[in-house]
Amino acid sequence: MDDNSNKANPRVALYDPLQKDAWDQFVRDSKQGHFMFRRDYMEYHADRFLDHSLMFYAGDRLSALMASSRDGNTFISHGGLTFGGVISNRKMKVAATLQVFESLVEYLGTAGITRMVYKAIPHIYHSWPAEEDLYALFRCGATLVRRDVSSTIDLRGGSRLSKGRKWAINQSRKNSIEVSGSNDFAAFMQIEKQVLAEKYVTTPVHTATEIELLHNRFPDNIRLYGAFHSGQMVGGVIVYATETVAHTQYMAATQEARDLCALDAVLSKLINEEYADRKFFDFGISTEKSGHYLNEDLAAFKESWGASGVVYDTYELMIGG
Repeated sequence: MDDNSNKANPRVALYDPLQKDAWDQFVRDSKQGHFMFRRDYMEYHADRFLDHSLMFYAGDRLSALMASSRDGNTFISHGGLTFGGVISNRKMKVAATLQVFESLVEYLGTAGITRMVYKAIPHIYHSWPAEEDLYALFRCGATLVRRDVSSTIDLRGGSRLSKGRKWAINQSRKNSIEVSGSNDFAAFMQIEKQVLAEKYVTTPVHTATEIELLHNRFPDNIRLYGAFHSGQMVGGVIVYATETVAHTQYMAATQEARDLCALDAVLSKLINEEYADRKFFDFGISTEKSGHYLNEDLAAFKESWGASGVVYDTYELMIGG
């Protein structure tokens, strides 16, 4: 990338907690302003990931951010987040993005980092077109090393429910399933924990304490909707909501809830009422083994709601090789 060599590349600075307000305000104004990039979210698991977030300055003006962490000689955007990468505002142009990446690669080499893992932000989370970083990665010689596929409903396109899904929603009504917002994260996460242990022999990424903490920090973005039968929570969905996307961070249902089609009641309410003003409703990925295995049953369930594929891409760039 040498066609901008006559221009001054931005200065790179390691994030300083004294810059928290400037960082958060830039995220709010950015083209990729996901609340996960705000410091109060990123730092809830600071004990598990060595933060190595960067700030890019054009002169004295903050021009870009990068939510990132470091693991030995590997630089990741970000180890504790689903995705990350360069965060920019509407002033950021393609040529300026190339300069940001030139500065980034130079900085990483100087810092003794030999490998960058870049988890690109899926386009549905952009409030404004923001794929300049993908072009810069191509120019740098980065390699696509992982591609997961998520199932996403375009809420502007109208309902495309399958016959089976319509039947299940009707059954949930006949079964008197009640859906409401809830703050009983402990009860829900216990159900989630049980489901993951039985079906996938794994555990949730978050504990009940962590998800409650994050909800308290971001009450408008992180919400739990429970499915109740005879006053008892039998399942539910935790939603991560941004300006453009409502994402099902967790979905869980007991066997009783599955028999009663309780989750269908929750999802119908979220899609048609609570988040009908968003552009997209994202169910998340249905892939495993770095994207090489598709859980077809899980994908089919999501597609029965009218969802279709959106990729979550991960790139690798070797530094100084």
